[in-house]
Amino acid sequence: MTAGRTAAGRDAARPSGHDVVVLGGGVAGCVLASRLSEDPGRSVCLVEAGPDYGPDRSGWPVAVRDARALTRADVWEHGVPVHRYRARVLGGSSCVNGCWNTWPSAPDLAAWRAAGGPGWREAELDRHREAAVARMRLRRVPDHEVSAWGRGFVTAAAELGWTEVDMGRTGGPGHGTPLVNALDGLRWNAAFAYLDPETRARPNLTVLADATVDRLAVGDDGRIRSAELVRHGRRHSLAADTYVLASGTFGSPAVLLRSGIGPAAHLRRLGIRPRIDLPGVGENLVDQPAVFVPMTPRPGLDAALAASEAVGDLYVNRTLVRAASSSCDDGSWDLHLVPSAGPPLFGELPPGRYEAGFSVLAMKPASRGHVRLRSADPTDAPDIDPGFLTDPGGRDAAVLRDGLGLVGRLAASPALKALADPVPGRSARDLAARGTRELRDALGTYWHPVGTCAMGPPDAPDAVVDGEGRVRGTANLRVADASILPTVPASNSQLPVIAVAELLATTFQD
Repeated sequence: MTAGRTAAGRDAARPSGHDVVVLGGGVAGCVLASRLSEDPGRSVCLVEAGPDYGPDRSGWPVAVRDARALTRADVWEHGVPVHRYRARVLGGSSCVNGCWNTWPSAPDLAAWRAAGGPGWREAELDRHREAAVARMRLRRVPDHEVSAWGRGFVTAAAELGWTEVDMGRTGGPGHGTPLVNALDGLRWNAAFAYLDPETRARPNLTVLADATVDRLAVGDDGRIRSAELVRHGRRHSLAADTYVLASGTFGSPAVLLRSGIGPAAHLRRLGIRPRIDLPGVGENLVDQPAVFVPMTPRPGLDAALAASEAVGDLYVNRTLVRAASSSCDDGSWDLHLVPSAGPPLFGELPPGRYEAGFSVLAMKPASRGHVRLRSADPTDAPDIDPGFLTDPGGRDAAVLRDGLGLVGRLAASPALKALADPVPGRSARDLAARGTRELRDALGTYWHPVGTCAMGPPDAPDAVVDGEGRVRGTANLRVADASILPTVPASNSQLPVIAVAELLATTFQD
């Protein structure tokens, strides 16, 4: 066992360089590095492609700390379709998302157990959910953070028959608020939660930022010999006993593919020598499509939103409904209906004017997309196709139309009709009347991609990893992030991914 404070270069690479190297400093990577380094006899190196703003959270950029805004400074690409947004900073998506945390449905957890085995029991995941809630300081939304638009939405939802539910647990349809990792405006990201100054001071933990993972060097026996990195324009090799990919649903399959682990035919077309033929790498991409229904705020709503902003309490989203489409199983939900009101996410409005509306989000889409390489160059962004509304039966489009119908009823309720008016040509009814191709052109995303390194039992032909994240055909490689989830949960993904990382950290042996 060796301490790991010094980043290894190509000449310094040796099998005992580190006990564990975690490749990716996003939400899952922060959890794993923190938990695995709790054992003082285990040396851990955490590698992140983006910046590390340090142990003192007051030194982090204001935009990253602000829970009221969605910063786009620390992302891989700019000027791209919204489904391609990927955080590139220590703390990952917890530094750029809406700070929302909700929990999957019971059928979601049952599907994961079927894929991952008995270690994925609902009670076990719930234990790790509780650990995640504590470390991320998750809390209920206080009343003063719910805007006039959000309060009207809750009133309308109750009038239409939805009862209040706990969004932090399994259950059924209903209205409520998410758990938020926001403390009086401070975004409590995963780096703050899991890599606090005391954790960073451990002599067996190294945090290596600004280092892009190119590929893994795979031996003929399936054992990983090193991780090949690019840092400040120079190439480095990092050696370890165990390698853990935590580069996210887009990044983890890309690293595997560049390493020769994936569909052999795809690799050969790119001139990459196939080392391990795993057809499922990069396939099974699933994300939650969204349709936004804009509304025109009336003067009273603009004034109320301005008053909230003046005292620092204007949060764009703080309430939601878990709803069931006509094709959803009884007792579950396959839609989120989310009201929003505040500064526009895209574009600008004059002072004192705000954007308002509803997002309709299909939580359990049948459509599947993919992540593939354009080339073997790690600086060349991968081909990311979410495949929205491509399911042959058209179920996903039907679910969105059901959601639009529900939003139309909410918008027509007295509580909301008094606050905002539909936008001509873009009302819920207008959007629901569009054909599937036109509806697809209007889509956004909830930013919860999963599935590209899916786990499964030994007889699952397209599974990439087992229930402990071990990559098939390799001896010392795991994947431990959202990419291993074979199905997308009917929830936001941050809380379940943190709980999964907590779970997987317990499977490492001393």
